[in-house]
Amino acid sequence: MLQIRPTCENCNKSLPFDAEDAMICTFECTFCTDCVEKLKHVCPNCGGDFEKRPIRPKNLLEKYPVSKEVVHKPVDFEAHYKVYNL
Repeated sequence: MLQIRPTCENCNKSLPFDAEDAMICTFECTFCTDCVEKLKHVCPNCGGDFEKRPIRPKNLLEKYPVSKEVVHKPVDFEAHYKVYNL
């Protein structure tokens, strides 16, 4: 089951369970679409790509609550571009 993290890892923008602009990589690193564009669609943590995060149905939130853990690790974009030859 996905954690559904509450914010963008880079800019800390709120990304509630029903956010249309939430993106995740295979390890569930979570970023907003604006930051994914700046990252050139390459996850700074694993080097993988991003997909739109699914929206958990409201009726399942009580049984399967979303994560409250905020992961905020702003990206050094220059270093990111160098590491991944972007």
